[in-house]
Amino acid sequence: MTAAALEVRNVSWAPRKRDPLLLEDTSFTLKEGEVMGLVGPNGAGKTTLLRMIYGYNRPLSGDILLGGDSLRQMAPRAVARKVAAVLQEQPSDFALTVREVVALGRVPHRLGLSTPGKRDADVIDGALARLQLQHLTDRSLSTLSGGERQRVMVARALAQEPQLLVLDEPTNHLDIRHQLEVLQLIRDLDLTIVTSLHDLNLAADVCDRILVLKDGRPQGFGAPVDVLNDALVSDTFQVQAQREQLSLSQKPHLTFRLQ
Repeated sequence: MTAAALEVRNVSWAPRKRDPLLLEDTSFTLKEGEVMGLVGPNGAGKTTLLRMIYGYNRPLSGDILLGGDSLRQMAPRAVARKVAAVLQEQPSDFALTVREVVALGRVPHRLGLSTPGKRDADVIDGALARLQLQHLTDRSLSTLSGGERQRVMVARALAQEPQLLVLDEPTNHLDIRHQLEVLQLIRDLDLTIVTSLHDLNLAADVCDRILVLKDGRPQGFGAPVDVLNDALVSDTFQVQAQREQLSLSQKPHLTFRLQ
């Protein structure tokens, strides 16, 4: 039997053992190539969960398995070969060019003090082309707009050739065109992806599975059409939500008003 691409087993987390839990008893399983959207109000525990998935924090209890292997048992370099993350906090003062930043994605794959080879260059070129960054390769990261820096960070993550890609609000700082391009990229990538998104309709459109969090606790997990119902969304976000079925789409579309 093939192991799940990502399995999160009853994880909980707090800064210290005696502190209140910021996330508790959270579980889900993703198949290879599935995209999971993580949604919930501010303070729901989304970033806390993402940090555990990409190995920044270890669960206080429970476990996270990638391809059947526990992240707890992996060395940091081994985790970095399998999991790449694009975070909201973007560096803006790197004294590096765009190409040099994207090249950082190859570091976990090098041994010792080995220098980049032809395969590294080919992977970097492919990532730059996929995010349409070829014309910016020699620009310093500090001279780019927020949206351009976001695209560079996605390219760096792709250069890492991960099994799992973690995206924390990947459409932040992007104009409408580049939001649509990043969402199309998510759809097209042959990767297992976990992404947090504020826009529920974008999440419903791009994701195979949705995990809803509120106050550090799961409220629902499953296909968007099953999870994003009026009652659950209204209770989670403290709004009056109404789901509509658009004639040209099988995906749910939500509208909101204050209660």
